[in-house]
Amino acid sequence: MIAPEIPGTVKDIAFESGASVKKGDLLLKLDTSSEDAQLRASEAQGEWARVSAERLRKLRADNTVSQSELDQAEAALKQAEANADTIRATIDKKNIRAPFSGRLGLCLVNFGQQLDVGKSVVSLQSLSPVYVDFSLPQQDLAGLKPGFAVRATTDAYPGQSFEGELSAINPDLDAATRSVRLRATFRNDGQLLRPGMFVRIEVILPGAKAVLAIPATAILSAPYGDSVFVIQSKEDHGAKVQVVEQKFIRAGRPHGDFVSIESGLKAGDKVATAGIFKLRNGSAVQENNEDTPKPSMSPNPPNS
Repeated sequence: MIAPEIPGTVKDIAFESGASVKKGDLLLKLDTSSEDAQLRASEAQGEWARVSAERLRKLRADNTVSQSELDQAEAALKQAEANADTIRATIDKKNIRAPFSGRLGLCLVNFGQQLDVGKSVVSLQSLSPVYVDFSLPQQDLAGLKPGFAVRATTDAYPGQSFEGELSAINPDLDAATRSVRLRATFRNDGQLLRPGMFVRIEVILPGAKAVLAIPATAILSAPYGDSVFVIQSKEDHGAKVQVVEQKFIRAGRPHGDFVSIESGLKAGDKVATAGIFKLRNGSAVQENNEDTPKPSMSPNPPNS
C-alpha cells in the first residue's frame, strides 16, 4: 500500500486505477510551493557561502586572513549545502513514486485532499513473480529441499496448472501444529495468479515409490481407528457367497479420490467402496459397480 512519508496536499495524480507501472514512475505529487521557495533561498545562501569561501582561500594564500576564518567560511558553505539537500529531500518525498514494478489498484485519494503520514494512496502489487506460502507437517521436512518443482491449481482456472519452484523453507516450526512453512516462487508470465488468491499446492518429489491405494470412500473412520470391509468368497450350504470382513488399517496420504494404505491390506484385496455404513462384519454382499462413480486422481466435479 503506497502512502506518503510526510503530510501534504494532493497537487497532481499521475496514474490511472488498475494501470501497470515500472519502478520509479511518478504516482502522486504533493504541493511543494513553500519548499520550492525555501530551496531558492537556501541555494542563494549557499552561493554566497561558496563565493566567500573562495575569496578567503585566496586571502589565506597571502596570509591576509587567519586559518580559523577560512575554516569558519568552509563550514558555513557545507552547512548551506546540507540545508539545501534537506529541502530537496523533502521535495523528493512529496513526489511519490512506485517503489517497484507492478499493477496498481484503485485510487483512494482526490485532488486537493490533505494527506497525513501513512494515509493509503493506492495498492501496488507485483504480479511477476508471485510467491505462495503454505505449510506441511514436520514428517515431510526430511524430504524437502529448495529447488523442488511445485504445481499450483485454482478454481479460478479449471483444468489449468501453474509450475513453480520451492524457493525457501522456514527454519523453525509452528509450536502448536508442528508444521513447517514453505514458500514457492511462480514466474506468472501471464499474470493470472493474483495476490490473496487461494490455490492448491503440490510439491513434486524427485523420487517415486509404489504404494497401495484405495478409494477414500472405502475407509470407515471411527474414534478407535480406520477400517475397511474386505470382500471374501465363502461357501454356505454348498453355494458360494460373498461376505465382508472388517479389517483395521493405517491410512497414509490422500491424493485425489484415493488414499494410500501403509498397513492392514495387501495387493489384490477387494474392498467395498459404497454403503459401508450399512455393513457389519460377516454381512453378505453383492458386487455392483455400475452405479458407483469412478474415482479419479484429479477429480473435477461439475458445479451443482
